[in-house]
Amino acid sequence: MKTFLKILLVAALLLVAIKLSPVLFIAVLAGLVVAAVLGAVGITLAVALLAVVLALAVALSPIWVPVLVVLGLVSLFRKSERTPPPVTA
Repeated sequence: MKTFLKILLVAALLLVAIKLSPVLFIAVLAGLVVAAVLGAVGITLAVALLAVVLALAVALSPIWVPVLVVLGLVSLFRKSERTPPPVTA
């Protein structure tokens, strides 16, 4: 008798699932559309942030390029005060 009740319960659940499948399909489709829109907005914001950072780097290049040149020349001609680590073979 328990097996018959289990089969009857599974059949009832299948009928309910079949009846609700169009509603679930519409909900899943709406969720996918929302995810696609949010993904496009996120990619657009990331590209905009990258453009702002690039524009800022280009606008400030008259300041940081000479500073980098001076720092590079100083590090090139500076004597190393550290002793090199011993080489073990």
